[in-house]
Amino acid sequence: MATAVAASMALTPLLAANNEPAERLDAAAAVLSEVMGTPDKAIPQELLETAHCIVVVPDLKTAAFVFGGKYGKGYVSCRRADRMGWSAPGTVRIEGGSVGFQIGGSSTDLIMLVMTERGAQKLLESKFTLGAEGSVAAGPVGRTATAQTDAQLHADILSWSRSQGLFAGVALAGATLRPDLDDNEALYGKRLENSDIVTTGVRPPEAAAKLLALLNRYSPREQAK
Repeated sequence: MATAVAASMALTPLLAANNEPAERLDAAAAVLSEVMGTPDKAIPQELLETAHCIVVVPDLKTAAFVFGGKYGKGYVSCRRADRMGWSAPGTVRIEGGSVGFQIGGSSTDLIMLVMTERGAQKLLESKFTLGAEGSVAAGPVGRTATAQTDAQLHADILSWSRSQGLFAGVALAGATLRPDLDDNEALYGKRLENSDIVTTGVRPPEAAAKLLALLNRYSPREQAK
């Protein structure tokens, strides 16, 4: 009996670790739902409809108020090859770079839309440096994208960040995005690269159902370009 209890206790951390990527998918879905559900502060739907990929990072941690490091995990999903709906999500880690908040806070929810094919191709490489390999601009909020500036119209990536329920600014230049193969293995049973997950029709895990349902609700298909 004691042996069985000890074995159970030993497995508990492993089970918790294996559940973490699935729980984070729920958190990512909650972030997207809350942002898109804000009447006058949502990401313009027309931008989501024309994006090549989306990255959602709930609870991005920062190490300093003005300068320091950042670290967080989230998910990337891209348009399916058949142009109907979104791919299974791959896990990403964001780390490094300097941080400059416009308001205080120790954590931030981050959403990035990849607006160009070039940006999408770079994003799916083994390591992607924001600002160096793809231009990043703060995205507009509201029901339409009429407030876009010239920089936003030509950026590879548009970003939105929210701290303590308020929209905030976060400096992303110099931060890196890379796949998290351990978390991908926990979700898919094998160490898949994100490029394989989003481009080869990998079946999404059950835990991704909420996130994909939201993406398909707000941008059911890719618009003609």
